[in-house]
Amino acid sequence: MKYTILPHTNIKVSKICLGTMTWGRQNSEVDGHEQLDYAFDQGINFMDTAELYPVPATPETQGRTSEIIGTWLKKTGYRDKVVLASKIVGRTSDYVAHIRKTGFSPKSIQEAIDKELKRLQTDYIDLYQLHWPERLTNTFGKLGYVHDPTDEWQDNFNDVLHSLEKHIKAGKIRHVGLSNEKAWGVMRYLEEHKSHNLPRMITIQNAYSLLNRTFEGDLAEVAIRENVGLLAYSTLAFGMLTGKYTDGTATPYSRLNQFPQLKRYSGERTRRATERYVKLAKDYRLSPAKMALAFVNQQPFLTCNIIGATSLEQLKENIDSIHINLSDELKAQINAIHDSIPNPAP
Repeated sequence: MKYTILPHTNIKVSKICLGTMTWGRQNSEVDGHEQLDYAFDQGINFMDTAELYPVPATPETQGRTSEIIGTWLKKTGYRDKVVLASKIVGRTSDYVAHIRKTGFSPKSIQEAIDKELKRLQTDYIDLYQLHWPERLTNTFGKLGYVHDPTDEWQDNFNDVLHSLEKHIKAGKIRHVGLSNEKAWGVMRYLEEHKSHNLPRMITIQNAYSLLNRTFEGDLAEVAIRENVGLLAYSTLAFGMLTGKYTDGTATPYSRLNQFPQLKRYSGERTRRATERYVKLAKDYRLSPAKMALAFVNQQPFLTCNIIGATSLEQLKENIDSIHINLSDELKAQINAIHDSIPNPAP
């Protein structure tokens, strides 16, 4: 395994982070514990969850993922050997209304942290992230920002950081980060940190893959110049980049077949780009999954690559990507595909 340091801390984490959002829906507690055991044995010490998980979110399953991690921690006694990341849901929508409707209010943050600590069976969370912005901005599937003058959100960056600081001082969380955020939001949080000596956002967890390289715009510059590390998720695009959906080997239980509402990675341009990436990987005698993950692993703005799997076989292949180094020639051919079909799944 390769390791890195969470920015602005002395916390050493594996460059591969174990994603968990299928546990409690597609995967059982037994599956989750098996994946945790294997990942830990391979040197992975970083796990990411969220109060929302598993995904797709439902009132019946909400919080199960973290509960599975919690029972594993209790069984193994490994809490001091791992780094835990979790998240609070952002502004309310019908999708998350079953969790709460009060955004990042002080009460919401306190409630979310306390409930998550109970699910995880721990006294503290190493990295606590805001799952997405409260304000209306371009999120999944939207490349450009179109301002909505009806948005009732008021600038509360300072208030949010004060609330988080309270829980850092209480020892419930150690550090804070962002998820699904934009460059403006990251810089506003950093402005409040610098001007008022408030907690610093040290990471940003955003989607990044061969099919979605939008992070390489303004956010990449922010990440490098401000040392805000990317925790990349959906690096296999819900399994699309394995090639199983384009070559017909996906089963009815594969994620995009089981949950057709997850349309982010199902468009025609996405399929065309995927076919070309899969062929390229095979030309270089690489599995498509390993090539896609190795591409992410080698980015200069990356802190960790969050991998997820619904089977132990998939998990083993994904972890093995840490040992792959893509040549300059191969990277040039990857970029040529990207130039011809840029960001088909933003």
